Amino acid sequence: MFSRKMNFKKYPSQELFEEYIYFRASWTYLASMQLLSRKSKSIPNYKCGFQYNPTVVIGGPNSNICLYMATILCTYKIPQLMYGSAPLRNIETQGVFFYKMFPSGSHQYRGILQLLLHFRWTWIGVIYLNDDNGEMFVHNMLPMFSRSDICFEFIQKLPELTFSNDAEWMIREGIEICKVITRSTATALLVHGEIQSMVILRMFISFSEFEGIQKKTKVWIMTAQMDFTSLPFQRSWDINFIHGMLSFAVHSKEVFGFQKFLRMKTPVSERGDGFVRTFWECAFHCFFPSSSSDKETLEFCTGKEKLETLPRSVFEMNMTSHSYSIYNSVYAVAYALHAMYSSSIKYRTLVDRRRGMLLNQKPWQLHPFLGTVSFNNSAGQLVSFDKNRELVAGFDIINWITSPNKSFFRIKIGRTDPHAPPDKMITLSENTIVWPGQFNQAQPISTCNDNCYPGYRKTKKEGKPFCCYDCLPCPEGKISDKTDMNDCVRCPEDHYPSQDQDLCIPKSIIFLSYEEPLGISLAILALVLSFTAAFVLGIFIKHQDTPIVKNNNQNLTYILLTSLLLSFLCVFLFIGQPGRVICLLRQTTFGFIFAVALASVLAKTIVVVLAFMSTRPGSRMRKWVGKQLASSIVLCCSFIQAVICSTWLTTFPPFPDSDLQSVAEKIVLQCNEGSPAMFYSVLGFLGFLAAVSFIVAFLARKLPENFNEAKFITFSMLIFCTVWLSFVPTYLSTKGKYMVAVEIFSILGSSAGLLGCIFSPKCYVILLKPELNHKKLLIRRKNLKVYAFAPN
Repeated sequence: MFSRKMNFKKYPSQELFEEYIYFRASWTYLASMQLLSRKSKSIPNYKCGFQYNPTVVIGGPNSNICLYMATILCTYKIPQLMYGSAPLRNIETQGVFFYKMFPSGSHQYRGILQLLLHFRWTWIGVIYLNDDNGEMFVHNMLPMFSRSDICFEFIQKLPELTFSNDAEWMIREGIEICKVITRSTATALLVHGEIQSMVILRMFISFSEFEGIQKKTKVWIMTAQMDFTSLPFQRSWDINFIHGMLSFAVHSKEVFGFQKFLRMKTPVSERGDGFVRTFWECAFHCFFPSSSSDKETLEFCTGKEKLETLPRSVFEMNMTSHSYSIYNSVYAVAYALHAMYSSSIKYRTLVDRRRGMLLNQKPWQLHPFLGTVSFNNSAGQLVSFDKNRELVAGFDIINWITSPNKSFFRIKIGRTDPHAPPDKMITLSENTIVWPGQFNQAQPISTCNDNCYPGYRKTKKEGKPFCCYDCLPCPEGKISDKTDMNDCVRCPEDHYPSQDQDLCIPKSIIFLSYEEPLGISLAILALVLSFTAAFVLGIFIKHQDTPIVKNNNQNLTYILLTSLLLSFLCVFLFIGQPGRVICLLRQTTFGFIFAVALASVLAKTIVVVLAFMSTRPGSRMRKWVGKQLASSIVLCCSFIQAVICSTWLTTFPPFPDSDLQSVAEKIVLQCNEGSPAMFYSVLGFLGFLAAVSFIVAFLARKLPENFNEAKFITFSMLIFCTVWLSFVPTYLSTKGKYMVAVEIFSILGSSAGLLGCIFSPKCYVILLKPELNHKKLLIRRKNLKVYAFAPN
């Protein structure tokens, strides 16, 4: 609510109305009718005496001026060139007479959109003039901004002054707009207006200071329809708010000789031009004397004042975009008239008749020539119209810089290209941009909240526009590598997220190799155990004629020791980078060798039991005790395992594979078993042999002392079964190269258990107690003949 104590007398409201009223387009009616009437009197449709015959009318920059012109001039089919924004009009009745020295408005709005997106200003305020063009901009163009993720904190319309008693109401509305701007968090403000909008905006900002409204630095973005305009009483007002402002302007170039032309314009040189004298008085604060009394009280204009001494807020020596459009309009008419007259001359031969016809040319006859005009102006720019009779040109992007003397400079920092793709239609020289002083030359940020940086994703705030959001960390396994991503994405399978979840890092390739401590340790352990097995085998071969070797089934002992030696060596198939051949041999070789070893143990155990039973008087088991039984057991068990392995290799053979999922940051090179069922069938058969051997050995553990090898087999099978029973859950719960290490530990542990438990007592006797390795010491007195339980 407004304070009832507001004193509107301190505002120049009456002076405001008197100055602002001349911007009202209805005054154009009078000027339009005067073009169609006598010089001294305005009587529509009646001419006598000296007559004006207007061929073309150039109007602007206010769109309503062009609209009011059209109401009268279109009746006479007079071509009209507009150098401001295009008014809303009836295409069929009025549009055919318009030629716009202003590029397509949609092109400008797309350029503004790209500018906002370029600087990532997604949270903006919009101020627009309360007219038809402003309403069209809000209803048609702003939705296009929203579709490109631009949000609006506020959309305010500038009040339109209609009568003098509306001045105080207009000031109230303006102060409210300033309060909205001050409270807003948006840094970028887009202003869509007309030539007079700058006057209104300056007034609102200045008047708000009287109400103690604190200024807040903003980056203003002005449309090309606007320009710097000042009323006389605004001359001393501060213009610092436009410092760092960005605006669009119809593309223009400096015209050679323009400043020289301006310097020639003086009240002395233009005595018949009352406009120059009026401008001179306003610009230099002086008066031309109209009577002798004036000389005593007022400062007179000498006519020798220099225009270049005026600050730019009063007068610009450089050609503005609007002036450049007027310049091109005049030349476009000249070229069109030349084309029309040249065409008329071809069909007329009599000079007098031709002159008469040329003087009586009708305005509508110029349309075909004006619509197709195309020429290069003195600045070297091509001037032409498109099929919609709009100027084919782009826009300049202007950076405004103010100086302490209340002057300003326009710096071109970029431009738009009407023929470029939408995402490349603007080019900017960011290094030359001067931002408002509060930002310390850092690019301003205009967002609803802080950006969601890489590693985070956006999530909507309830009840807020879509530009307002919270930031949540990416879930595990996903990353966001850009600012303000709507969702996090998963890395490719051969990459993993960084710790900050802002980039994907290539996974390193791992396998159990000889270059790492674990691989070296296992290889050395396998070699040591292999040499141990070979050493034991050598001992037994060397002492093959001793009773302790003969009496323990010599052939089975050699087979068992050889299979244990090979089982230790097969560990080297599990270390190193997996290849096709290695994967085919790894599990099948291990499975077959272990089957032979376990079959040998089983055969030794069965032979021990049968040998004990055959020593009883009248036993029929003696015929089963011999080499044939042991060999049959080994061959039968080995054949079954060979069939399983062969079936595995022919149906679903193992192959080299890479595991991308088990270890987060690694690619594990491994051998894929091909068929888990066949893999566990091989292990299952080994478990079956081990279980049978353990049960038989356990039942034979209490045989007489001569048959105590069953005790050693029992202990060895207990270790074997314990190792492999613990292998299964450990193997299934381990990932990566450690799965291979677990299997190697199981192979080495179970093989070492067999080697140690079965052969260490015998080696102890052979090497350290040779005196016990005699037949007479192996025979008990009550069983003098039982030493032959294990015939060779």
